[in-house]
Amino acid sequence: MNTIEQQLWEYIDGNLNEAQRKNIEEKIKIDISVKLQYEELLNLNLAFGEMVLDEPSMSFTRNVMAEVGLQPAPVSLKTKVDNRIIFGIAAFFVLSISAILGYILYNTTFSMPDFSRYFVNLNVEKILGTAYLYIFLGVDLILGLIFIDYILRKKISHKN
Repeated sequence: MNTIEQQLWEYIDGNLNEAQRKNIEEKIKIDISVKLQYEELLNLNLAFGEMVLDEPSMSFTRNVMAEVGLQPAPVSLKTKVDNRIIFGIAAFFVLSISAILGYILYNTTFSMPDFSRYFVNLNVEKILGTAYLYIFLGVDLILGLIFIDYILRKKISHKN
């Protein structure tokens, strides 16, 4: 739409202020093409005003909902992935990692540097006797039993 057409529609609808309305009236009187366009738009507006709008019947919504109810419910898409594909991909990666790790281990020379010059020479057997070892193992055993008891109680509470 060009601006004159928009202005004519606004004039026909009565949405212009006094100065704009007088300006459009002058254009209609002076310019024949604007006058012809104004008459066409006025006839079109009258035709739109004479049209009767169709309304749906009172039971339209009920009929549509009944039809929708008769349609089968859409089934959700469930894709099944073949487990062989997953295992094949996993086997490829396991073999690749194993081959790289094997290559690294094969080409590595294992030698430890001598760290004894960095440490103070301590007699560990003299400081940590068998009593300390038994105490450490006893505490570990008690903690392990507490952990097993916790797991068993948790399984029993989930069954109830």
